[in-house]
Amino acid sequence: MVVTCTHPGRLLDCLLVARGVAVAWAADGSGGCTFRDMAEVGRITQIWRHPVKSMAGERLTTVGLGTLGMHADRMWAVRDLELGATTSAKRLPALMRCTARYATPPPADAGPGNAPEVIIGLPDGSSVASSDPGVHGALSSYLDRDVELRPLPPLDAKDQYRGPLLSKADIRSVFGIAPDEPLPDLSMFPVRKLAELTRYATPVGTYVDVYPLHLLTEQSLRTMAGLAPDSDWDVRRFRPSVLVETPSEADHPEWGWCGGLLRTPGAALEPLFPTIRCVMPTHEQAGLEQDREITRTIAARSRRCLGVYGSVSGPGSITVGDVLTLEPPARPPLGARPDALASRLKRSLMKAGSAVLPRGSSGA
Repeated sequence: MVVTCTHPGRLLDCLLVARGVAVAWAADGSGGCTFRDMAEVGRITQIWRHPVKSMAGERLTTVGLGTLGMHADRMWAVRDLELGATTSAKRLPALMRCTARYATPPPADAGPGNAPEVIIGLPDGSSVASSDPGVHGALSSYLDRDVELRPLPPLDAKDQYRGPLLSKADIRSVFGIAPDEPLPDLSMFPVRKLAELTRYATPVGTYVDVYPLHLLTEQSLRTMAGLAPDSDWDVRRFRPSVLVETPSEADHPEWGWCGGLLRTPGAALEPLFPTIRCVMPTHEQAGLEQDREITRTIAARSRRCLGVYGSVSGPGSITVGDVLTLEPPARPPLGARPDALASRLKRSLMKAGSAVLPRGSSGA
């Protein structure tokens, strides 16, 4: 249903007569307002925050959301001193066997250039604080590589976000692709985002890989478990920001949200496009064994995607139990229309760019 109101001053009256359904409004260009149905699509069942990039996260009941994503998410990361760049479990899988928690609740001003103290737990049962000068040596000894624990740099310290140019061999390693298999199709990403990811190890202002949020439904996990029942499709393997239970019978309900707007009682989230999965879900972590069949199944049966990338369009807070309502997109996003002309053109440009990538490893 779409309702047009020609009296913006009587917005409340229009809301009351719109059959009691949840609605969103926007100026329609004629001085009036246009209302769109917002369908209830599920509720939040889990919230996860990861204080240190690639280490185990902490489960929360409620959390704030800002323009950079979840409050105090990935405030720390491990820096590879030989590479001179931020690294992750894509290169150092043993990181996923470590745990991380904040020493005290992160203050409201935690962010780039102001990372709260974190406590890291190592697989042998020992722990070390980020404020301990011995933290770098402890991590280096455990990983058998010279590394340092680094806080999220200030926004103006862009040089600290830079990383080495990935080679074709690096990309194959990250995605678990054999030498005779084609490289993954990344044409769903905006050109600006692709340019940023070739220049920086992570987007400036955050230690996430691509976008600040990752949304996943329990239905998607059940779908994959049905395809590979011998594997353990534990949510911790996929490191979502938010896990959602939905009444939808679709195999991957969240894919249908892309391009729309998800509203909770206290915030608004923007699902962007399906999340391309790398090899990280296959790695061993506390309570979960290594399982390469996870990545193989996602690649073969789910277009190499599980969950969706997201961003924050309305800062606020979210809480477990929050009902999610979806304001559907006016038109499908490019990432959901692989046959679109723009997507095909971008794919052609990417193939041309791939031809000039170095073939060997960058030294990771």
